[in-house]
Amino acid sequence: MGVLLFELSLTFYFAATIASVIELFKGSKATSRFILVFAVAGFVMHTANIVVRYISSGNLPITSLHEASSFYSWCIVLLFFYLEYRYKLDLLGPFTMPIVFILMLSSSVLPREIRPLSPILQSYWLGIHTLLAFVGNAAFAMAFGIGIMYLIQEHNLKSKHLGGLFQRLPSLQILDEVNYKLITLGFPLLTLAIITGALWAESVWGTFWRWDPKEVWSLITWFIYALVLHARLTARWRGRRAAILSIIGFISVIFTFFGVNLLLKSLHVFV
Repeated sequence: MGVLLFELSLTFYFAATIASVIELFKGSKATSRFILVFAVAGFVMHTANIVVRYISSGNLPITSLHEASSFYSWCIVLLFFYLEYRYKLDLLGPFTMPIVFILMLSSSVLPREIRPLSPILQSYWLGIHTLLAFVGNAAFAMAFGIGIMYLIQEHNLKSKHLGGLFQRLPSLQILDEVNYKLITLGFPLLTLAIITGALWAESVWGTFWRWDPKEVWSLITWFIYALVLHARLTARWRGRRAAILSIIGFISVIFTFFGVNLLLKSLHVFV
């Protein structure tokens, strides 16, 4: 049942991604509705899949790279719905759904078996630490999409391509404001995730910090977004610079999420 629900959610997200590509090059109200309908359908199937795995395992399904990638994409879709409702940004779907689909596609090729929870993970810190990290990183993923939208819109403005995509993208001011709000959401959540992770490590290993690759790259990511906020508040780094740093920050997030697990030896083998 869980496999079917996952495949259905992947299919709907793929359909939303195709509709997003069409929307990007030939937008209409119909394609916008299709993106939302497919995203909602995928989200419903996705939520059901997460619930099924939760019932089967007895814990939040984030204890393997397959589950973590799936849950991360679920958080991004949830935040996408919020931004759609709160800000009604045109063309947000085309800059969000491809990210979701790629994460889900990555999840689909990873081992899906439900493994017994190791003694280290049998802690109340598991849900607290990981939820903070996933929601914070979802905000950074959305900031990444907004940052790309900003750079495209700025390019259109400077090159005086004032038709088509320029008219359908939000203004630079709105994109910059939403980017900032997303980072101010993600940064404290990442900070709390690092703190709770340190407290968890102390309870297990007797030390707050072990210089594990996942810890190091999480700290690097934290410094990048701290720089974004600091520069914005003190040096008035807005617009283009903030958008570029948002993109760099998300690259660091993805490396921390996938690269460390696949390329480096880490104690964090579960996410």
